Amino acid sequence: MASRLKLSIIIIFCFFLTVTNAQELFGIQFPTSAERSAVCSYFEQAFQNKPKETSFVIKRDGRNLFFETNDEKWVNQLFKKSTDGIAVEIVSKDRYSCESTTMASQIKGKLLAPIYTSDLKKGMKPFEKDKYRVAVGTIPGSMMKQDLEFNILFLNENTLCKYYTIYNLASYPWDLLDMGIYLDSLTFKNQKIISDSEQSITRYKTLKFVIPFEKNKSVYEATDIKPLYDSLRLTDFNIKSIDIKAYASIEGSTERNMELQQERGSSIASSMQTFQSPEIKTNITTSENWVEFFNDISKSKFADLKSLSKKEIKAKVVGQTSTELEPILANHRKAVVTLELDRIDLYKDKSVDELIVLFNANLKSEKLEEAAAIQASLYDKVRGLVSPDALNKLEIPRQKKYIDFLVKNNMYKYSMDIRQSMIVYNDLKGLADLDPKNPKIQYNLVVLKFILWRNDAAPIDAIQFKNQISNLKKYGIERSLIDRMMINYHIVRAEREMRKRNFDEKDRSVRNILNTYKKISLTDSDYLSLAQFLTYYAQSSEAVKLLEPRAQEITIDEDLLFYYLNLTMIDKKLTQTDAYRTIMLNAVNQNMERYCKLFNPSLEGGVTFQLLEDAYLKMTYCENCEN
Repeated sequence: MASRLKLSIIIIFCFFLTVTNAQELFGIQFPTSAERSAVCSYFEQAFQNKPKETSFVIKRDGRNLFFETNDEKWVNQLFKKSTDGIAVEIVSKDRYSCESTTMASQIKGKLLAPIYTSDLKKGMKPFEKDKYRVAVGTIPGSMMKQDLEFNILFLNENTLCKYYTIYNLASYPWDLLDMGIYLDSLTFKNQKIISDSEQSITRYKTLKFVIPFEKNKSVYEATDIKPLYDSLRLTDFNIKSIDIKAYASIEGSTERNMELQQERGSSIASSMQTFQSPEIKTNITTSENWVEFFNDISKSKFADLKSLSKKEIKAKVVGQTSTELEPILANHRKAVVTLELDRIDLYKDKSVDELIVLFNANLKSEKLEEAAAIQASLYDKVRGLVSPDALNKLEIPRQKKYIDFLVKNNMYKYSMDIRQSMIVYNDLKGLADLDPKNPKIQYNLVVLKFILWRNDAAPIDAIQFKNQISNLKKYGIERSLIDRMMINYHIVRAEREMRKRNFDEKDRSVRNILNTYKKISLTDSDYLSLAQFLTYYAQSSEAVKLLEPRAQEITIDEDLLFYYLNLTMIDKKLTQTDAYRTIMLNAVNQNMERYCKLFNPSLEGGVTFQLLEDAYLKMTYCENCEN
């Protein structure tokens, strides 16, 4: 992925039917839906034709408010008549106090006097790089210490035609599904959702598994963990880090549950540490397992508990009810353990120059296993420190018996510097002449061809390339890996057809992706890339459908879960469901602070506290964030 996390301003609008606030409305007309279609037709068309790059926002500077845009031309074209203009509504978070009931209304805060066409155009001035702004009002002194947001009312002949709330939604750059590269075996990137600069191709790998907890047991002996440790077969690896997410069943005191889970997590980590001398970096988080509790009681006689608050549920899950629920609760006491493994390097004390000499000597002496270990150690040392040119000093004869060394050396160069793609691609084509049936070479050629095709680095015949992907089955490549590549093929094809405005062909590729992704196993990085792709191509409902089952699983990556919330929090049909409450509680369990910050003011890093207009979101917020 191109970067860790970006923020984008996504703007949506909504209408309400009545005005309940007793305040000055400055003669603004609030039409019904039927009236609006007639009165606002010009504005509707102007917004539909607005370039997607055009953005606008209300910015605050002390008490002063400014309408800011990057497209002065579009704004000047929008406002034509003397009573066209903008009115700013100031909304306070106090409106959404957990102690009060929020009543729906057209105007939710303090409405400022409109600014009309003449003053808008006369006051619009350049501001910073490629931006323009105009003053649109002042915050009343009585509101200065409150958490505030600013909505925009767009007026056509003093009639409300567009009501905008600005949602500050997090977005993530998306990429092709990870295809890995063939070294000794097919090796994928570290499957965390992290940036390219953090990715590791060969040195690290991760393992994830679940350890159940016995009721009231908090200590694990080394003998308890030894069978698990042995099953990992860590001959070539040490454990670099352990991430433990410890879950308690929901009954009993929350404070005691958290203490117990911390003790359990620490006990697991300590037991693992006894089997190796390098220190293991450990991170332990604890939470009550409300996610699986709500999922599991849905079809039981206790389903009615889902409508209660967490405090009310705890009061009921005692005595006989607790005993009856025990078969369910027993499955909720566990730890999800993720190990990051670090390859054991027997040559870690050797310098790059020493390793090059040692590799050449061992290869010449036909000590191939030792040479392979030295080659891997050398890559770990040169990666990120020097250019891939150091690998050119390895003296590997271009003979079929040394083909694995030649292939790995090339793919190491590519993984260190994507700019080597064309050089490595051409060299692999030469190696394919030497060993034409080698599956590693054929697979890696396709991986590199994707890079060249997507970046227009070489002329690629799309139909011929598609056939080349299909033909990988002749070399023993698994069908699921070919399907994964076909998804990537159609991602790139959709991008290219979109640029050429061949919308039918673009849509055909999108449909192909929708028909294929269910055939393969997806990592959370894959889910995120696909969801971003589908959203970009106006398939948001498909993106939601893709992520919804995963969002209810406690093992979901945190960034993926919060991206799902970004897609769905403004959809009241979804937020009112029991399943959505479960998903929100999953987010609370993953990172309560991050979840609660979603409801901070949009200009202070939140999405918007106006989400709390939704009673269901407000209930979960008040239950978890206002204690």
